[in-house]
Amino acid sequence: MKPLSKITARMRHAMLALAVAAGHAVAAPPAATAEHWSPSWMAAPQPLWGGDFVLPLGLPFQHHRQTIRQVARLSIGGTQLRVVLSNEGSSVPLHIGAARVARHAQGAGGSATVPGTDRVLLFGGQAATVVPPGARWVSDPVDLPLPALAEVAVSLYLPQPSAPAGFHFDARQTAYVAEGEHTAALQLPATATAWSTRVYVSGLAVQTPAPAAAVVVLGDSITDGNGATPGANARWPDALAERLAGQGVAVLNAGISGGRLLRDGMGRAGLTRAAQDVFGQPGVRALIVLLGTNDIGWPGGPFAPGEPALRAEELVQGYRQLIAMARSHNVRVVGGTIPPFGDALAGTPLAGHYSPEKDAVRQAVNRWIREAGAFDAVVDFDALLRDPARPSHLRAEMDSGDHLHPGDAGYRAMAAAVDLEALLGR
Repeated sequence: MKPLSKITARMRHAMLALAVAAGHAVAAPPAATAEHWSPSWMAAPQPLWGGDFVLPLGLPFQHHRQTIRQVARLSIGGTQLRVVLSNEGSSVPLHIGAARVARHAQGAGGSATVPGTDRVLLFGGQAATVVPPGARWVSDPVDLPLPALAEVAVSLYLPQPSAPAGFHFDARQTAYVAEGEHTAALQLPATATAWSTRVYVSGLAVQTPAPAAAVVVLGDSITDGNGATPGANARWPDALAERLAGQGVAVLNAGISGGRLLRDGMGRAGLTRAAQDVFGQPGVRALIVLLGTNDIGWPGGPFAPGEPALRAEELVQGYRQLIAMARSHNVRVVGGTIPPFGDALAGTPLAGHYSPEKDAVRQAVNRWIREAGAFDAVVDFDALLRDPARPSHLRAEMDSGDHLHPGDAGYRAMAAAVDLEALLGR
């Protein structure tokens, strides 16, 4: 018969795993070695879209007998690690033949990991697992002490035909796909394919001495980091995480390229997915919302040609609903003004975001964000990023070049503009 202490510990691990997967905190029973699991990184899953959409998925039809290695940077560190897998968006089980995690060799480039840091990922004590359709699956704890801002490489071997799931369109981070089982390799073979979309890996949680506070950023491609240098952790939530790392506050990027507040886009509407991506996160203390660009810009353009133009009042009502949700969860909510997007994507097949009429709606919404007093605090990204000579356009030095997304300098400036005391309510 197993000792009661071991049975109790195993039950506690199972309860905590379920809590992380569901996005809810479960209080550990009183014990000398109480465990606190805190989310440290996330990638919000998106539904796959069909071939008739204006943007291609950029994904293979399936993975089979392949190893996929993906890299993510923690915001806060901890003594142990859990990996969250996602089979969301799939109607069939996901078979994982082997899974491992290691520190990524930051600065070395490519798929290299740090020698001596490789660990086997187990699921209920087993090296192989089957993730049910639509589910999130949480690994057992891994003894791998990690500091804040450490990069982690997660390697999955898929022994059976596996359609993409847990999909996140714009990773801004190279993933590597190699034929065969190479999860333990320090570096994947030179024949590995490189691509920049995430699949299956949707979260990382760390064990901390006390429950950690988290800030969630709910946004679109500007928050997702489109226009930032790939592999450089140059998104504005990355820079915000660097500011908060010393305070032990996690920053979770819930940005989705093509995201909208009121309607589904390249992902579920922000008002819909906030329940899981924001308020379902353990320890969330504050929400920063930067949504509205696509609500205003998509109608009548190539992304939503049949939709009527949006009125400012509609977007304001959506903000009010999100604020009410935050209040009911005792979460502070900070509103970001919508940056200018004059001439967005001009000269490309995706042009059509901007018009003077759409800019008038943006400016009306921004006036409400600044003046209504509905948010706990406001970050005026519009004032920060706009060209004083042409207020409907981004500053040249902040522009990634497409007139819609800031570049690295713009993203650093956005993170620096966040008042940390107002954000955390201190």
